[in-house]
Amino acid sequence: MTVKYLEGKPVADSVMITVKKKVEELYKRGIVPGLGTILVGDDPASAGYVRKKHEACKEHGFVSFDKHIPANADQQDLLQAVEDFNKSPDVHAYLIQYPVPKGFDFAEALMAMDPDKDADGLHPANLGKLVLQEPGPVPATPAGIKAMLLHYEIPVKGREIVIVGRGSTLGRPLSLLFSSKQEGANAAVTVVHTGIKDIATFTKRADIVVAAAGIPSIITKEIVKPGVVVVSGGITWEGRRLVPDVDVSVEEVAGWITPRLGGVGPTTIAMLLKNTVDCCEGFKQYRQI
Repeated sequence: MTVKYLEGKPVADSVMITVKKKVEELYKRGIVPGLGTILVGDDPASAGYVRKKHEACKEHGFVSFDKHIPANADQQDLLQAVEDFNKSPDVHAYLIQYPVPKGFDFAEALMAMDPDKDADGLHPANLGKLVLQEPGPVPATPAGIKAMLLHYEIPVKGREIVIVGRGSTLGRPLSLLFSSKQEGANAAVTVVHTGIKDIATFTKRADIVVAAAGIPSIITKEIVKPGVVVVSGGITWEGRRLVPDVDVSVEEVAGWITPRLGGVGPTTIAMLLKNTVDCCEGFKQYRQI
C-alpha cells in the first residue's frame, strides 16, 4: 500500500483565501486585525511556536503583540498581562501559549480572559458554545484537523474515530467537534488515554486515528488497521529533536498520514488567524470551517 500524505500547507492556504478577503474588508473599515500572544518562561519550543505566529501575522497583514512573562515572575504578572490585552482596543484576539511553567496557573489566567478575545477557543464560555454547537471560536488545532480531512475529501460522517489523548487543548475539544452534527463531522468518536491498559483494542478498529497524547511513537503499525487515516497532533521535544506521537512505521500500513513535518502546524496557525478576524467582526459572524 502506498501511503498518501496530509500536507498542512495546502489546507492552510485554502483557509487563508477566506481570511485574506475578510482582512481586506476590515481594512476598508479602518481596522487592522491584531493578535496577541502571552509567553510565560523561556521554553525553546514554546518560543518557537510563538515566533511562527508572529511571522504569520506579518505575512498576512495582521499586527501582532507579544508579552513575555519571565519564568521567575509570579501569577499576578501573568494576570496583569491578560488584563492588559483585555483592555487594549488594538488586540482583537489573543492566546496564552500552553503549557506554562510550574508555579503558574493556566486555568486561572484562562478564566480571566475576555472570551470575546479568545483566539484559541479554550475559554469555558467558548468550549460551552462548542458543546451547544453555537457560533464561536473553535480551538485552532482541532479546527485545523477537521479542515484537513475536508480538504482531502476524507469521509468522516458515520465513521469510527479514535482520539488518543484527552487534553483540553486538543483531544477533548476535537472529540466534541467530530461528534457534532455538521459537515466534516457526525462521526462515532472514542477518546482513549494513558489510563487505558490496551489502547490497541480501540485503535485497531478505527477508520481514523488522531494521536494527541504527547507520548513519542505511542501509535505504531501494530495497533492500527491497514488503510487507516492517521493524524499526528501530539509532539514531544527530546532535546532539540521533535518526536511525534506517530511512529514512522505506521506509514507502511496507513492509507493517509500527516507528514512528520508540515502536518497540523500550518493549519493551526491559519485557524488562529481566522479566529482573530472573526473576533474583529464579532461572534455573530463566526462560521465554523
